[in-house]
Amino acid sequence: MPTEILMPALSPTMEEGTLAKWLVKEGDEVSSGDILAEIETDKATMEFEAVDEGTIGKILIEEGSEGVKVNTPIAVLLEEGESADDIDTSSAPAKEEKPQAEAAPKAAEAETPEAGYGRGATDANEATGKRDSKAPAAPKSEKGERIFASPLARRIAADKGLDLSQIDGSGPRGRIVKADVENAQPTAAKSDSAAPAKDTAPVAQAAATGPSADAVAKMYEGREYEEVTLNGMRKTIAARLTEAKQTVPHFYLRRDIRIDALLSFRSDLNKQLESRNVKLSVNDFIIKACALALQSVPDANAVWAGDRILKLKPSDVAVAVAIEGGLFTPVLQDADTKSLSTLSAQMKDLATRARDRKLAPHEYQGGSFAISNLGMFGIDNFDAVINPPHGAILAVGAGVKKPIIGKDGEVTAATVMSVTLSVDHRVIDGALGAQLLNAIVENLENPMVMLA
Repeated sequence: MPTEILMPALSPTMEEGTLAKWLVKEGDEVSSGDILAEIETDKATMEFEAVDEGTIGKILIEEGSEGVKVNTPIAVLLEEGESADDIDTSSAPAKEEKPQAEAAPKAAEAETPEAGYGRGATDANEATGKRDSKAPAAPKSEKGERIFASPLARRIAADKGLDLSQIDGSGPRGRIVKADVENAQPTAAKSDSAAPAKDTAPVAQAAATGPSADAVAKMYEGREYEEVTLNGMRKTIAARLTEAKQTVPHFYLRRDIRIDALLSFRSDLNKQLESRNVKLSVNDFIIKACALALQSVPDANAVWAGDRILKLKPSDVAVAVAIEGGLFTPVLQDADTKSLSTLSAQMKDLATRARDRKLAPHEYQGGSFAISNLGMFGIDNFDAVINPPHGAILAVGAGVKKPIIGKDGEVTAATVMSVTLSVDHRVIDGALGAQLLNAIVENLENPMVMLA
């Protein structure tokens, strides 16, 4: 029976995407690992790989189609010996909108493909070996329903003496693939009552607040305005920030940091690094200061995980990067162990690829702490919203010359940078947050200590 290729979930927040471009056409033969299409997610344009071999029998979703829901059939893959006449188009997104129950036999309906992340949506470990006529015939369950399995999976199962009816498939619509039979034990039996539920990617959904779109539009009847359609990124930002402000108990800690010593030290270092074409920014020092502070106050290097707290060992620091229509927060892993020049180079690379929307999901997911710096825009201070599951985020303002009272009581001028630490009270209590912010301040006011 032809196999449906489903719209993949290429990021944890993806609910729908745009099928930007098909890289295959009907009649093309494909193997596992071949790139089938380019798909625009809420964060980036990513390549979608085949997880099995066969022939593209029919393309169900045209390229350029927007708002394609995850797990929607987008094409049909034919196995050896099958033809386009075998395709059941009732499951395709047709104008008649037939119920999903009519699209496939009950054995397929009972399984929902797990959301996958990265370049492929399902098990990318399915072997690329060619099919041959020796593959066992498609087995059936005790109820006479067909069990969906790739030819390679059927051959391996036969060699290992496995009963495919006792194996849960992880492929599209519960299809059994190579990894499923390789990981199965000959004595393993499937228990309907004990079978664990499939994991699904958490999807943020903002609670409906305020008047409806129609009600708002009615308020501005007769006034000139332009209506801007929300893209995937803006929808995700709206949902995530609404969720964060509604569910994360924020509290805020503020400090002014004297950065004259840092600016002088940075200037000296940049002169020495000029021959290596390295130019450190103030933000590079802030990243390093926060990473070291998380090591000094390890209890604050933590994230909220629903019913528990995860305390991280490394300092993985996320940095907000503004792009057209939204923002990314690429993560600098093990930032506490890296030199300033290495952090600077990595940050420049991540920021460039973020603006080009070329980051892979693992490059902007994770971390326990984030930095949002609006100082370059002349903002003196602000409060940043925590990006769950992070425990805290540091909002950084501009360095401004201000009069201050010195230790001897004299009024003098100093460059002062205002910062605000937004903290998730479920993860970090007030005193612990204060310790973390103090450690950050000490690192920035004594920058040479960071190199010790």
